[in-house]
Amino acid sequence: MARRELQEINAGSMADIAFLLLIFFLVSTTMDTDSGIVRKLPPMPEETQDEQVDVKERNIFVVLVNRHDQLLVEGELMHIKDLRVTAKEFIVNPHNDIDLPTKEFIEVDYFGEVEVTKKHVISLQNDRGTSYAMYIAVQNELAAAYNELRNDLSMRRFGVKFADLKGDENKDKRKAIEEIYPMKISEAEPKNVGG
Repeated sequence: MARRELQEINAGSMADIAFLLLIFFLVSTTMDTDSGIVRKLPPMPEETQDEQVDVKERNIFVVLVNRHDQLLVEGELMHIKDLRVTAKEFIVNPHNDIDLPTKEFIEVDYFGEVEVTKKHVISLQNDRGTSYAMYIAVQNELAAAYNELRNDLSMRRFGVKFADLKGDENKDKRKAIEEIYPMKISEAEPKNVGG
């Protein structure tokens, strides 16, 4: 009996087809991007300071978020939608209120002598059980307070929003506005801050 030879299958183009399928799926698949908060951390100090910094109570805006996502601002329950307005009032202290941050005069390029709340700090602390959505919402409201103040000032002085002051030619203008409204959000390590 004569043995029949099996015909070979040409598999040379299989690698090409697999490669094309791989490229197709890479191009057509969308990837979820992580949402988060863009923060520029301050530079490391050249030498550590062991001395105690004296901060007046009126210069600190305390924001606490508990594990039930309730917001406690300066000891009072507050809804998230009211946080931005309250933070803006704290940052500016428009009526020189004795319960809000102290004001002092500083010399700023493009603005001359300006009265600002230079020593203000927003202190944020979350409970370990705080939801990520609430954490992001609080961070967004605080950042939005600074952004709105900076945009308003930029529009009044330069006729353009702060976010649109781009490029090297506007670097000094951005710096001047940031000197008037420096973003000072101090975030403490999460712990159990209440039920």
